[in-house]
Amino acid sequence: MIVFEKWKIMLISAVIMLSAALAVPNLMPRDEADTGFIASSRINLGLDLQGGSYLLLKVEMDEVLKERLSNMAEAIRADMREERIGIRNLRSDDMTVSFDVRKDEDRPKAREIFARITGTDMAITANGNSFSSGYTEDGLQALSILTVGQAIEIVRNRIDETGTKEPIIQRQGRDRILIQLPGVDNPEDVKRLLGKTARLGFQMVDITTTAEEAQASGRIPAGSEILGSYDDSGELYLVRKRVLITGDMLDDARPAIGQNNDPVVSFNLNPTGGARFGKITGANIGRPFAIVLDDKVVSAPGIRGQIFSEGQISGDFTIEESDELALLLRAGALPAPLSVLEERSVGPGLGSDSIEAGKIASIIGLIAVVIFMVASYGQFGVLAVVALTINIIILVAALSAINATLTLPGIAGIVLTIGMAVDANVLIFERIREDLKRGKKIVSSVNSGFKQATATIIDANLTTLAAAFCLYLLGSGPIKGFSVTLAIGVLTSMFTAVMVTRMLVVLWLNRRRPKTLVL
Repeated sequence: MIVFEKWKIMLISAVIMLSAALAVPNLMPRDEADTGFIASSRINLGLDLQGGSYLLLKVEMDEVLKERLSNMAEAIRADMREERIGIRNLRSDDMTVSFDVRKDEDRPKAREIFARITGTDMAITANGNSFSSGYTEDGLQALSILTVGQAIEIVRNRIDETGTKEPIIQRQGRDRILIQLPGVDNPEDVKRLLGKTARLGFQMVDITTTAEEAQASGRIPAGSEILGSYDDSGELYLVRKRVLITGDMLDDARPAIGQNNDPVVSFNLNPTGGARFGKITGANIGRPFAIVLDDKVVSAPGIRGQIFSEGQISGDFTIEESDELALLLRAGALPAPLSVLEERSVGPGLGSDSIEAGKIASIIGLIAVVIFMVASYGQFGVLAVVALTINIIILVAALSAINATLTLPGIAGIVLTIGMAVDANVLIFERIREDLKRGKKIVSSVNSGFKQATATIIDANLTTLAAAFCLYLLGSGPIKGFSVTLAIGVLTSMFTAVMVTRMLVVLWLNRRRPKTLVL
């Protein structure tokens, strides 16, 4: 009699039952398994299987640099004025921000303020009373990493708001974002959402002159700018450049109906934004302030009273436009504009053919393995086939648990796993066969076969795992999917070979107690 610990039997049984529970939802129609536990335990179909849209976006880092340097210039103007330091020729371009100090004795203090504003990512150059600063190479790289990372999160939030399921959003290269939208045949709505920066700001209107007069004279007051109307009506506004309330202070935004039964967007500010908004509106009652979205004025109402955390944005919206604006504000503003470099649409026909081909290949491979194992090892071959079935169930369960996205290379990984799964059993059974030929008893042959083959099995599979790990690190997209499927298949194969097959063999031997064993 061969001893197999009860705790191991309980552990294996628990793993099999849990795996079956995780794998079963994949057999159900997707529209019937759309909520709760079932929805969180499914293998998602990739773009090449389900069809959908593929977008490659570029983050416009030049615009980010230009905006950052422009904001620095405004901060320099305000801080120097506060410290009563006279400067002139304050300017910013695509790469640098610079100014001249009027008095020699103000140079040390001006440099100190300049260094505080620019930070460690920028290098300061001084030539007499002239100061300039630009991003270092490390600073540019850090800014790129931060900006693209923020853009990916905002893109993900916006796409999730639309209800698109299982999108693949990942960084590609230094300034590009790859988006795959399975099941989305027409990406125009998504492109429209992603094409809007949705940068919201509340800025005071400059009442020293009108926008038309400033434009006609060519003399725009320092610290102000002329912006157009959001509805492209041609109306111009003269507003202060300083943004008093920003979109990141929003807690929530939702479509609503205004007092005149027109679509509006209601918003709530977080405590910080509410306190600042209350202070600003309380100090400027009677003055107009502009609600600016993507450098266009949505509206410029007068401040009638102190406002804290709640407000409305109105601007001749349609219901669809108010819904979309609320969605954009909830998801957050993009840190930089995005441009579409590449766009492809994949029909579901190719995916259906691929799935059918994968099913056929898997079934043929499974039948071939079953015939070989049963013909070669008889009863032990049948046990190996049972272990292989359990291996497939555990593999599907593991992929479901991590919500893996299955692509064509992933199907290839599963087919390959079916063939590899019996390799370990072949090693074990051949060891047992050799010991039986040497005249050893059944019990000692089985114990020796499993013991001697285990080291070889682990060594061979660790080599495959190393290859899969390298594919995951160096590959991208479908290659990563193949490596994940292969790695999980290798791990489940080792578990079923070393644990499940041994348990089945031991239980069968202890129950049948054969006098002879032919392999």
